[in-house]
Amino acid sequence: MIHTVTTEIGGRTIALETGKMAKQASGSVMVASGDTKVLVTVVAESEPKNMGFLPLTIEYQERMYAAGRIPGSYFRREIGRPSEKEVLTCRLIDRPLRPLFPDGYDCETQLIATVFSADLDFDPDILAMNGASAALLISDIPFGGPVGAARVGYVDGQYVLNPSKKQLERSQINLVVAGTRTAVVMVEGRAAELPEEVVLEAIFFAHTGLQPLIDMQLQLQQQAGKNKRPVAAAPVVNAGLQEKIEAMAAAGMEEVVTTVEKIARAERYSRLKEEVLTQLDPDLFESPAQMSDLLSGYKKRVMRDRIISKGQRLDGRSFEEVRPISCEVGILPRAHGSALFTRGETQALVICTLGSERDEQHLEGLSGDVYRRFMLHYNFPPFCVGEVRPLRGPSRRDIGHGTLARRGIEAVLPAGDTFPYTLRVVSEVLESNGSSSMATVCGGSLALMDAGVPVKAPVSGVAMGLIKEGDRVVVLTDILGDEDHLGDMDFKVVGTKAGITGLQMDIKIEGVDREIMSRALGQAKTGRIHILTKMEEALGSPRESVSEHAPKYVTIKIHPDKIRDIIGPGGKVIREMTMEFDSKIDVEDDGTIKIFSNNSDMANALVKRIQQITAVPEVGRIYEGEVRTIKEFGAFVQILPGTDGMVHISELANERVKNVTDVVKEGDVIKVKVIDIDNRGRIRLSRKAVLAEEGA
Repeated sequence: MIHTVTTEIGGRTIALETGKMAKQASGSVMVASGDTKVLVTVVAESEPKNMGFLPLTIEYQERMYAAGRIPGSYFRREIGRPSEKEVLTCRLIDRPLRPLFPDGYDCETQLIATVFSADLDFDPDILAMNGASAALLISDIPFGGPVGAARVGYVDGQYVLNPSKKQLERSQINLVVAGTRTAVVMVEGRAAELPEEVVLEAIFFAHTGLQPLIDMQLQLQQQAGKNKRPVAAAPVVNAGLQEKIEAMAAAGMEEVVTTVEKIARAERYSRLKEEVLTQLDPDLFESPAQMSDLLSGYKKRVMRDRIISKGQRLDGRSFEEVRPISCEVGILPRAHGSALFTRGETQALVICTLGSERDEQHLEGLSGDVYRRFMLHYNFPPFCVGEVRPLRGPSRRDIGHGTLARRGIEAVLPAGDTFPYTLRVVSEVLESNGSSSMATVCGGSLALMDAGVPVKAPVSGVAMGLIKEGDRVVVLTDILGDEDHLGDMDFKVVGTKAGITGLQMDIKIEGVDREIMSRALGQAKTGRIHILTKMEEALGSPRESVSEHAPKYVTIKIHPDKIRDIIGPGGKVIREMTMEFDSKIDVEDDGTIKIFSNNSDMANALVKRIQQITAVPEVGRIYEGEVRTIKEFGAFVQILPGTDGMVHISELANERVKNVTDVVKEGDVIKVKVIDIDNRGRIRLSRKAVLAEEGA
């Protein structure tokens, strides 16, 4: 039986349908709004994996036929590797759902969202997020949802729910918010240096607005929901064994949670496990894993209680204190801009490279081809956390962290018409103990300024954490890796002194309310400004000019009719100039020519050549040119590249000339004056006039 439910949100009708397609999946929902349709399916294995974690896989696929396009790849089909947009949407779907599966559920689960139709006015990601929650809700898979999701914009001082593409182009905010009935569970997006209170209001405007989506999902569950499969009860904790372990580990655990350095703390904890394991009778526990789980749970309780009850963090800082910061710029001599940003045990070497328009990133998507002039790539090698693993290219996490940093910095970049360089920033994370993405933001801002990019203002970022035990709540500034792992929230906030430019929030509990989020944003502002102050000590403003190693940029304007002379037949002329002057030449339809060269002298010489090629002969002006052809009645002289004029035999000399060859020969270089250009463009030249002016 087919079941359909609808609701209206932000002036847009959204429908959920099940029972028509993909009926063999555990849960299947077609989500539609306008001409956009996304099929979301979820399937779970029947037997648990007993892997100790939830084996959940999220996939999001945009089919090019959805927008009436044929893929541009060689094989003319969607490539196997997901695009950046698809990866980011997978993360948007995953992050609000994962915390809502019950403890003890570990059956392998796969959720696939496929865009079948796209009207290009409404991003399918929001439909996919709501469809994912609905598919899980009506399936037999245990799930603590529903979760609703909406995008919020801020256009002309007004909040807009699920704005259109055109509205987003004018919006100062682009935030995706996911929430349950009572709380916000995820936030991600950008803002245009807006105050904390404006961003906070946007988040809860979206949370209020997405409630009909939750109602709609519950309605569909009532009509078509399956009975949920039972979840294996959590194993009964052996209280006696737990007491023994905690008694044996108490002194050592105190050392663990008071060891400041990450590696030393991990080594001390590893030794503690060995000490406890060797003291315990093997008959008391089923396996070393059972003991390890009990000890790990004890560590989590001790750390959280230390923060909540004693007000003490792992490294001894206060709740609002940022770790020590060190900033250096100009680290790499040949890079156009570079910075080494170190905060505690997190360190990023960030490099900025300037290029021409030809270096822009070309992205193919449902809405067509997009060219990106600012790229930020984040690399997280295994050595930065003291691990060994194969290098397989950027992970979904790498792409997500790089995108967060890029969005946070984009708000302060100069416009392309005033600074036409393509910009690439690469963050090499050298050490990590929490918040390497925010180190990337700080280092990226410094690297851009070191490269001479005229940013509007420096940008910094800080990661906020949360420890919540009942009514007791602690918000932590600049969290460590262990505080992230053992805590309840990772809330990254990026911005300038003026306001927020980007943010991302993930939680491990049921959600956070307005009071907690307001507190976190206020505390993040204090931390962000503190970090900016430290950054300004290294470099307070952009350098006055780009690096000597950066390509030199020159713009000249020619008449559009002369473009063909610059290009030449089959592109011959522009190719030859590119090679001869070792430069990049971009020619626009309006006659604007942009030159990028690694050498100032080469750039100036190329400008001179282009001016020669495109110059228009002027009556009364003297030129130096080569005699190209001799005729009985005169000589033809090339006065400009591709432009010849004729010197009549009577204009060759002051005296009477019997034969043209008595005065000039082919290949001679002579000075001539333009004495006339007729209405057909024919040019009359005179050598005699030049001789007269020179007194010869």
